[in-house]
Amino acid sequence: MRTFVALPLPEPWITPLMRAQSAVRGGRPVDADDLHVTLAFLDDQPEDRLDALHEALEAKPLPAAALAPRSYSAIGTPPRMFALDLDATPGLTALHTAIRSAARTSGIALPRDRFRPHVTLRRFTRGDAAGDGIGPALERLGPPDLASETARLCALWSSVLTPQGPIYDVLASYPLREPAL
Repeated sequence: MRTFVALPLPEPWITPLMRAQSAVRGGRPVDADDLHVTLAFLDDQPEDRLDALHEALEAKPLPAAALAPRSYSAIGTPPRMFALDLDATPGLTALHTAIRSAARTSGIALPRDRFRPHVTLRRFTRGDAAGDGIGPALERLGPPDLASETARLCALWSSVLTPQGPIYDVLASYPLREPAL
């Protein structure tokens, strides 16, 4: 099963992000219900490894994380997606590290990657000229008008690829704890 661990978005962000998404043309928009911050893409995994990961995430105290919007961006050359970039806050980075550690302990091999926290708002396909013209839309949007929020829940999601785009389903959710004072 193709899976990933991600943070659902804070409710106050959804409407402003849908407005920002509509300011960019072309490509495929991500449905409001599917917006998330990926912490670890697990790819295709057998059920026993996902069960082990689920048990590890339920047993491990996971830290709450600050979600701090930074800017809108085009990711890739040529652009593959339009996204909201987030600051890699200490809490978000610690959560990312904890999730990847739990995945590896569960027997899931993860590639090395640089953590670039973001929310994908629109995807572009190869040859999609709209992605090439995203610069003016980014200038018109300016900085995101979103307040920082605290993520208090992460989830294990499944992803089924279809010609109309991916279909996501939350398989399990895990509460995030506030740091001790």
